[in-house]
Amino acid sequence: MALRVAVVGGGVMGSSAAWHLAARGADVTLLEQYPPGHDRGSSHGSSRIFRLAYPDDLYVGLAQRALPLWRTLEEQTNTSLLTLTGAVDHGPAEATGALHDELSAAGARSYQLGAAEAAERWPGLRIDSTALFHPDAGRLHADRAVEALQTAAELHGASIQHGVQVNHISTTETDRVQIVTREQEVLIADAAVVAVGGWAPQTAAPLVNGLPALRVTQEQPAHFTAADALDWPSFIHHPGAGFGVAGGVYGLGSDDGVKVGFHAVGPVVEDAYLRDRSIDPAALAQLQAYAERWLPGVDAASAEGLTCLYTTTPDHNFVIDRQGPITVLAGFSGHGFKFGSVIGELAADLIDGKPGIARFALGPR
Repeated sequence: MALRVAVVGGGVMGSSAAWHLAARGADVTLLEQYPPGHDRGSSHGSSRIFRLAYPDDLYVGLAQRALPLWRTLEEQTNTSLLTLTGAVDHGPAEATGALHDELSAAGARSYQLGAAEAAERWPGLRIDSTALFHPDAGRLHADRAVEALQTAAELHGASIQHGVQVNHISTTETDRVQIVTREQEVLIADAAVVAVGGWAPQTAAPLVNGLPALRVTQEQPAHFTAADALDWPSFIHHPGAGFGVAGGVYGLGSDDGVKVGFHAVGPVVEDAYLRDRSIDPAALAQLQAYAERWLPGVDAASAEGLTCLYTTTPDHNFVIDRQGPITVLAGFSGHGFKFGSVIGELAADLIDGKPGIARFALGPR
C-alpha cells in the first residue's frame, strides 16, 4: 500500500514536496487554505530571482541542483518558468570576489568586471565599485511555478485541495498524523509535510522540538517601469563602498516591470492572518530615492508597491527536517524560492528515511 502523506500549505515548498512525493508513488493530499494564485503569503507574483551566486558552497550546490529540476518541471507541464538573463552582483570587491571564488570552486561560470565596463554593458544600473556577472541566473515566474508544481503533482496522482483551512495537526498513538480542518473533516496520514510560510510560528512550532525563533515580516518591494524590463539581469547591490543600506538591494526584470526591494527590512507581523497589506508611502519613497540614484534605466516616479511575507531564522538558514511523522519546511528567510524545485526533493528524501542536511536541522543554532 502506498504511503499516505498530507502536505499542509500550497506555496512553492509544499507544492514541490507534493510533486516529488507523488512522483515517488506516495498517496499525496495537499491542503491549501486560500484559492489558487492568492497573494497572501510568500509565493505569489510574476517574478523571483534565480541565481547560483552565494558565498557558501552549500547554497551554490543546491541552486545547481535546482536548475535542472526547474527544467524538468517545465517539460512535464509544458510551461515556461525560468528565464536565464544572467545576474550582476556589484559593490565592494570583498563581496564580489567571495562570490566569484565559490562559483569557480563549483565549476560555475562567472566573470569579474570593473565598474566602467559593467556600466557600459548594463546602462540601466549604476555600478558601485566592482561587478560580477554569472550567466546561469535570471528569473522564475512565481505564480506559474506554483501552478506547475501542483499540476505536476496531480499528473502523478496527488489530490490538490484549495480553500481548506487546517485547524489542528497532531500525532496519534501509532505515530501517524491526524489533521482536522475548519469544517471538522479528519484526515489520517502516515506522514505530513508542514510548509506554511508565515503561519509556521503558530502551526509548526507546537508540532516539533527545536524549531528556531521565526521572525515574520511584511516586505514591500516595488515595480518600476522600464522599456526593456524583460531584458534586465537579476542584480544584487551589496552594502559597502558607495552604498550603505544594511542587507543590500535586489532587483530583476519581470512582466510587471523592474522589481526592486530592500532585503529583510519590513515590520514584524505577529499574526499572518491579520497583517496590514497596505502600501507604506515612506517605504515606497525610499525605494524611489534608491532608483533615482542607482537605477537610471527605470522611471523612478512609476513605482508600484506590493507586499509579501518573509519568515526568517536567526541565522538565515532554512529549516528542512523531520521529527517522527512530521516534516517541517520553514524559515526560508527571503531567499528560498529559487531552491523550491529541490527543497521538495529534500522533503521527500526525509520521508523516505534518508538523512537531512545538518545545517537545516531542528535544534539549537
